[in-house]
Amino acid sequence: MNKTELIAAVAEKAEISKKDAEKALKAFTDTVAQELKNGEKVQLVGFGTFEVSKREAREGRNPRTGETMKIAATNMPKFKAGKALKDMMN
Repeated sequence: MNKTELIAAVAEKAEISKKDAEKALKAFTDTVAQELKNGEKVQLVGFGTFEVSKREAREGRNPRTGETMKIAATNMPKFKAGKALKDMMN
């Protein structure tokens, strides 16, 4: 499912226009991204948790040359599915 299909499905399920569904989806994604950027986590009980995972700096190897290189520390977004979502899949 791509973004357009998701917007159409949300609009149908919520009985709203596609334009309003697109606004709601954009507001949701922007809000989650901003909270993650601020170092916060977003927890949706029964669905899951969006949080930031910190990756430490490490040494890597260039596969082409075999040369050792430093990989900088980074913050990565992470999603952990909630129990209800996991149960729904099984």
